[in-house]
Amino acid sequence: MRAPEHAIPAPPFPGNLTWVNVAPLRMEKQRGRPVLVEFWDFCRINSLRTLPYLKAWHERYADDGLRVIGIHTGGFLPAREPGNVIAAVERLGIAYPVVIDERLELWDFYGNEGWPARYLWDPKGALYSLHYGEGAYQETEREIQALLGVERPLLEPLRPEDAEGILLPAQTEDHPGAYSGRLEEPATRCATTGRNLLGDLRNRFAHECNSSSMRVATPEEPATARLKERLTFS
Repeated sequence: MRAPEHAIPAPPFPGNLTWVNVAPLRMEKQRGRPVLVEFWDFCRINSLRTLPYLKAWHERYADDGLRVIGIHTGGFLPAREPGNVIAAVERLGIAYPVVIDERLELWDFYGNEGWPARYLWDPKGALYSLHYGEGAYQETEREIQALLGVERPLLEPLRPEDAEGILLPAQTEDHPGAYSGRLEEPATRCATTGRNLLGDLRNRFAHECNSSSMRVATPEEPATARLKERLTFS
């Protein structure tokens, strides 16, 4: 989902975080190149399903100037242990930089609400686009190419449901049970820190940034299409 031009600057990386595969990076030092940031968690299947695309984009576009950065924010205590994250990065064959957000500092800075979440920053350090959840892989790759000024064939979808334009039945409502409901802690933290730099934009795009790029047929589709038309521009 495209963001308003030059509206939101990239949040900084706190200086006390652990980095994997690289010395600590500073966001302001990334000016002059596009930066793709993804919040992920090695314990969550959704993050693991998007991982092959992140790895492929790093391999395809690093020489063109793209910087891919994974922000690992664990949803469970074992996934917040730096040693476990470092081992997972090695086991999963991740070559691009990963920063371990064990105290949810970057999660709060971004006002993030789930895994995975992609933020593409332009060479001037302004938000270019964002996407919550799986999917939108072809859209993201086209945006990467636009920022780099390159044009080449896109990655083929790894799974049939990753293809653009797929229609799926709408998700059924949650039913009471031991694991029903949503995790409220991250949203509460974001609301109380006063550092949510992306909250307004997130709320504006809430109806469009769903869990995948696959279109879901719903009665509200005409309304969301009008919202997308109002907020998206090239």
